[in-house]
Amino acid sequence: MKRHILAVFGILALAVLPAAGDAPGVHPGDWPRVQSVVKTDPKVEERVEAILARMTLEEKVGQVLQPDVRRVSPEEITKYNIGSVLNGGGGFPNDDKHASVQDWLALADAAYDASVDTTDGGVGIPILWGVDAVHGHNNVIGATLFPHNIGLGAANDSDLMRRIGEVTAEEMRVTGQDWNFGPTVAVPRDDRWGRTYEGYSEDPEIVAAYAPMMVLGLQGTPGGGNFLGSHHVISTAKHFLGDGGTEGGVDQGDNLASEKELREIHGAGYAPALEAGVQSVMASFNSWHGSKMHGNRGLLTDVLKGQMGFDGLVVGDWNGHAQVPGCTPGSCPAALNAGLDMYMVPTDWKELYENTLAQARAGEIPAPRLDDAVRRILRVKIRAGLFEAGRPSSRPLAGDASALGTPEHRAVARQAVRESLVLLKNNGGLLPLAGAQHVLVAGDGADDIGKQTGGWTLTWQGTGNAKSDFPGASSIWDGIHGVVAAAGGTAVLSPDGDLDAGQKPDVAIVVFGEDPYAEGVGDRPTVDYQPGGKTDLELLDKLKQAGIKVVSVFLTGRPLWVNPEINASDAFVVAWLPGSEGDGVAEVLFRKADGSVNHDFKGRLSFSWPRTAAQAVVNRGDADYDPQFAYGYGLTYAEPMELAPLPEDRGIAAAPPGPSVYFDGGPVAPWRLFLGSPANWLVEVTTARTTTQGSEDLVVESIDRRVQEDARSARWAGTGLAYVALSARPAVDISSQSKEGFALAFDVRVDEPPTAAVSLSMSCGMPCRGSVDLMPTLAELPSGEWHTLRVPLSCLAAAGADMTRIDSPFGLLTTGRLSLVFSDVRLVAADDGPTVCPQ
Repeated sequence: MKRHILAVFGILALAVLPAAGDAPGVHPGDWPRVQSVVKTDPKVEERVEAILARMTLEEKVGQVLQPDVRRVSPEEITKYNIGSVLNGGGGFPNDDKHASVQDWLALADAAYDASVDTTDGGVGIPILWGVDAVHGHNNVIGATLFPHNIGLGAANDSDLMRRIGEVTAEEMRVTGQDWNFGPTVAVPRDDRWGRTYEGYSEDPEIVAAYAPMMVLGLQGTPGGGNFLGSHHVISTAKHFLGDGGTEGGVDQGDNLASEKELREIHGAGYAPALEAGVQSVMASFNSWHGSKMHGNRGLLTDVLKGQMGFDGLVVGDWNGHAQVPGCTPGSCPAALNAGLDMYMVPTDWKELYENTLAQARAGEIPAPRLDDAVRRILRVKIRAGLFEAGRPSSRPLAGDASALGTPEHRAVARQAVRESLVLLKNNGGLLPLAGAQHVLVAGDGADDIGKQTGGWTLTWQGTGNAKSDFPGASSIWDGIHGVVAAAGGTAVLSPDGDLDAGQKPDVAIVVFGEDPYAEGVGDRPTVDYQPGGKTDLELLDKLKQAGIKVVSVFLTGRPLWVNPEINASDAFVVAWLPGSEGDGVAEVLFRKADGSVNHDFKGRLSFSWPRTAAQAVVNRGDADYDPQFAYGYGLTYAEPMELAPLPEDRGIAAAPPGPSVYFDGGPVAPWRLFLGSPANWLVEVTTARTTTQGSEDLVVESIDRRVQEDARSARWAGTGLAYVALSARPAVDISSQSKEGFALAFDVRVDEPPTAAVSLSMSCGMPCRGSVDLMPTLAELPSGEWHTLRVPLSCLAAAGADMTRIDSPFGLLTTGRLSLVFSDVRLVAADDGPTVCPQ
């Protein structure tokens, strides 16, 4: 998940708690004092104290835990008095991506009923269900999906943010969730970061303006009669603090900014969010000068809760507490003592419950600190009306599938798409286009709603989605086709740009860009687009050489170096990741039937655009600021401008041919993970738990190794042949790496040794493949320990793999029983370490 932020009572006791890795130089007095519009209500506080006085220690500990809803049963919710559950990206009822509204609601009811069950003599405190609805209710089939935040930042329309928050909250209420882990108020400063698209801007100005509007949209207006009412949800400002400023853009890395920069740049969104009444703040995965935020008392307690006066709850990110020194997923008193109020602990919650209970009994977690955490949780639940709301299915909007993706909601999303588009080039005034002409639509993004919606869409990484997964949505092709047909023209879809021999198009629109990704997986070494082989540039050049005017529509989650692609285009539009309403793009690209402008471009860059592929850090205000397109740049129809050819010097060495990393926290695009057995030979692994359909010959699950779901467990039942493999088209050429002695490497942990031969294979288009038997090697590895295996490419080539056309670089197949976990599949140099070449 994502993945990755004091109080009225007990403040004196909290002041003497031991430090948990505080970074030096925290000066709370330099941070702003904030007056929230949500005022302290004596009646609420009296009610909080009355409930707290009735609670046992066991009930208090249960309230500070937030397991994954798929990893805790209703019976356990009752027994352990669980305070909250979540479903991360790719988490669905019954592990079914196509779960119905009623499936979601049934699970919400079951959790609620269990939480208020008082047959054991407990208090019965209603449970909260939190969800990452970060660009609409993006976990649910049929929901309205908005442009990701990077596009919304380009729109620079704060009023629109409030409406987006309102729509998101209403659609969440349909399926029974009452807590949103948004808005993200990160300020990304290095475009290599895989979460750049979750930020509104590199500049704190837009972030500070947007944060309160999104909070008000999600929660409603305090004092206005609709605050946290039946059409609103609890919101979360995240990730506190500094997630967008890590060294090298490394996700969950270290932010080395000064305290002034941390406050004025990365902290800019928090004071406005707190003032607007945000009720929760999420702690960040990152460190600040080596101190993990989940254990930073100086910032969580002294600054956020003390100086800034935040009286809501601080929730952790996905096992983020485990990264605090001395902690594990199942034990971390340091995080609670530092100011965390609720642990996000997806799977190890029972162990954490027992250890936290013991630590509270022993005084390692002081009673005032635990009471303060529970008090904050109760305060938010009371403000949200949970004690009076009843079962989720009994609340307004609940179960009304027609309230998902309504025409009114989709109209808001189309407006957001239109306003987010940024025009970088429009030579010769090519745009806007007339509809009454012959239009070729090309590029792999033209009719791919999964690609245009990006990460955090149905699945965590946004991969494995088909057009059929988006009922009611429109691709960019759908919008173009509709506009052209209505004007009496013709539109032809050809992803690879093949020309109809009978009719040359008047214009080509090419839609291309980044494949979906989310945190961790999305980190990259440079901002070079397609560094290993510029296939999209080849398509643009082909059309240009045919004498066809070309409009490029670029789908991206960050600014990337695309100077050659811009030069090969007559017009170039940055569409970011526009969401489910792709027809909003056509509404700007085409004229009205009478020839007038339908919608002009309004988008302006909220991120500076790089001049070279090495320019990953380029932010407004830098001393050496020299971007290709400056912050705020964006052409319009009303003010045309010719763009001279751009320099095509990458600024870095060209990437070597072929990929070097295949799985890093998840499949690295274009690679996808599949499993299969005779029951179904081709099942894509896109959810947290995937099986061979109709059987459990093989079960593949996402698990945490270092960070959230960065490894995959594979369990073969021994009931017959089954495999798991990475695959992609087109095939790639890694013959040069083979000649240089490279090896296929992967990390593996064997949990149950194999009972039959285990084939490690590299395929080159069936029946072409090379495979070796890893059974002896795996059988000798100590159970439960991580090891790196390296198999020389020359070994696999000798076994039959054609290294010039590899379409599956990694596959494991067996007929026997076997349980293992793998991660970090990549190519390594010959001197990386010892290799094995089973004969």
